[in-house]
Amino acid sequence: MKKLAPTDLNLPTLVPNRRHEFDFVLDDAFFAQFEQPIILGGNLTAHLDLERTDRLMTLDFHIDGTVRLTCDRSLDEFDQPISAHETLHVRFGDHNEELADDVLQITPDTQVLPLAQHLFDYVATAVPMKKLHPRFVEADAAADASAGEDADRTDVRLIYSASTDDGAADDSADEPPTDPRWNALRNLN
Repeated sequence: MKKLAPTDLNLPTLVPNRRHEFDFVLDDAFFAQFEQPIILGGNLTAHLDLERTDRLMTLDFHIDGTVRLTCDRSLDEFDQPISAHETLHVRFGDHNEELADDVLQITPDTQVLPLAQHLFDYVATAVPMKKLHPRFVEADAAADASAGEDADRTDVRLIYSASTDDGAADDSADEPPTDPRWNALRNLN
């Protein structure tokens, strides 16, 4: 028999109509198995509450910890706190199929349910789109706060132009003189 990975569930050991709990460690070795440049490593714990019935399993994941990322601005590595709560529904059917992002269908004779890809996806979606080192986050927040104060003190001016007798605005005084070649082109109609 093939050895189970630490994030695999051995389904025959799960008693129907009961609640089961599991804890997984998502460390550097876990993230090394995925070929991707976003998450360099991590130190997370994933707690799984599993409720199994005869026809359905509900897997409720709570993931907390930090992941090591590369700053988009300075390319320095830093640790980003991550917290995620996700639910996966697994139903029993006649063939294996992913019905939606959070719904799987497996056959009743399935022995092992691998969770590694689901855990990785949950962590990856919790990573912020803009990955900034904490020193830049604090600096940007301070800059935004001071910009807000300056914005309150700016003068607002209303600029308008007087219209001529035919209702068109008199813009000739504000426009620089045009190139005479354009005037010739305008007369081609």
